[in-house]
Amino acid sequence: MKNGLFKRGYLSRFIFALSMLLTLGFSSGAFANESQLWSKIKSGGHIVLMRHALAPGFGDPDGFTLGDCSTQRVLSDVGRQQATQIGERFRANGITEASVYSSPWCRCVDTAELLKLGKVTQSLNFASTFQQNLDGNPARNVAAVKQWIADLDTSKPTVIVTHQVNITALTGQYSSSGEMVVARVNGDSLVPVGTIETAP
Repeated sequence: MKNGLFKRGYLSRFIFALSMLLTLGFSSGAFANESQLWSKIKSGGHIVLMRHALAPGFGDPDGFTLGDCSTQRVLSDVGRQQATQIGERFRANGITEASVYSSPWCRCVDTAELLKLGKVTQSLNFASTFQQNLDGNPARNVAAVKQWIADLDTSKPTVIVTHQVNITALTGQYSSSGEMVVARVNGDSLVPVGTIETAP
């Protein structure tokens, strides 16, 4: 009897472990490689969610002012170079122009402008909700972005430069500085299909 119970318990654990491995395998396999991701960006129907380039530090100083970059955490020289190189990477992959949106935080706006992919449109929809900045409410921001996505024309490449906390809330992905999450638009939702790393 004990032996039978052991075998059944062992079999159950084996089946569970195998199912987890298969699930992880299919999940990772669903992510496209980099050349496929650039093709998806060009073909439309996708959004690039990009974390701002390297801005050393954590959060923002107490009492920072949104319109005053001297009071905020901003891009370092390395971060500015990183943002410029990311723009060059877009062009090297055949994307010379895009619809570019940005959080109004200086480190995001500067990143977006240094891409040199076209006019940058700022929106509080993409504002940082870290430390509840500006009474930021993650759930409210996500709801606003979802509504925005539902009405968005994604027939041309679309790039949103924002903050890690927002990218995670929208896609479940954690992004390092300058990293891009490519997501397929599905109604008012975003389905991540891969990431493009852009180390400084």
